[in-house]
Amino acid sequence: MKIKTLFFGITTDLIGASQLDIDINEKTSIKDFKEVLKKVYSQLENIDSYAIAVNEEYATDATVLNERDVVAVIPPVSGG
Repeated sequence: MKIKTLFFGITTDLIGASQLDIDINEKTSIKDFKEVLKKVYSQLENIDSYAIAVNEEYATDATVLNERDVVAVIPPVSGG
């Protein structure tokens, strides 16, 4: 299934896009989704950590993705 994936901040620069459709298997967890991202987009390994939101709510590694979910990859933010 395809998951609409949104990238923010530095992840947009690393991936070269702000939005992609990523193919995953059914019953893929966020933990597995992160592994897919790192495998396909190895440049994400340059980021120590990032949060994942599903349908505008922060998700845990155990969250299972469903058809038509929208995933956001949110890097750490610093400010002053």
